[in-house]
Amino acid sequence: MNSAIIFDMDGTLYQTNLILEPALEATFEQLRKNGQWTGATPIEKYRQIMGVPLPVVWETLCPDHSAEIRQESNKLFQLALIEQITSGNGALYDEVEHTLENLSKNYPLFIASNGQTAYLQAIAETYQLTKWIKGIYSIDIIASGNKSELVATVLQENNIHRGFVVGDRSSDIQAAFDNQLISIGVRFDFSQESELEKAHYTVNRFDEIDKIIEHALNTNAFD
Repeated sequence: MNSAIIFDMDGTLYQTNLILEPALEATFEQLRKNGQWTGATPIEKYRQIMGVPLPVVWETLCPDHSAEIRQESNKLFQLALIEQITSGNGALYDEVEHTLENLSKNYPLFIASNGQTAYLQAIAETYQLTKWIKGIYSIDIIASGNKSELVATVLQENNIHRGFVVGDRSSDIQAAFDNQLISIGVRFDFSQESELEKAHYTVNRFDEIDKIIEHALNTNAFD
């Protein structure tokens, strides 16, 4: 198989920031109605940890709540996110569709995300990503919740021996390193420079990825 390209979803392909606040606000409004939360919705705290596995999200946002309440909160949040997606309130980043279309002509494309399956499917269906994406992998299938293991699963199931991981957080960069892949960090909404320091390449626009991949292959970056 040719060199594959594995993309993160949130903050890489999809502008989660557009739906994050209303979905989180709806979730915590329900918690307030249930008498399970007082005060403002911790939106800024969530922005700081965006991209981590969902159990960590709710441990961070609701440290004093029981595991049961955290699980119920996550269910409410997922439903709110999907409602936002299907209502058209989110968006892909600029040039994502055009770039994926171009790349898919020469490379197999995959998504490996810390998002849950139903959430990822809602985005894929709303924006018809399966025209270009060969497989969408959710962290749901990895008991450890480890992104590196998720990427390893993509490689194993599709007989991939070399390729790229494109993402905005340290877990994406680490997943590339752990699987001997080339990392491309994107400087979008949730990215932090400290997390992208170890990336092989970084981009400010999605349509810069084409040239990065071409350059890496032409200079034998895998050797």
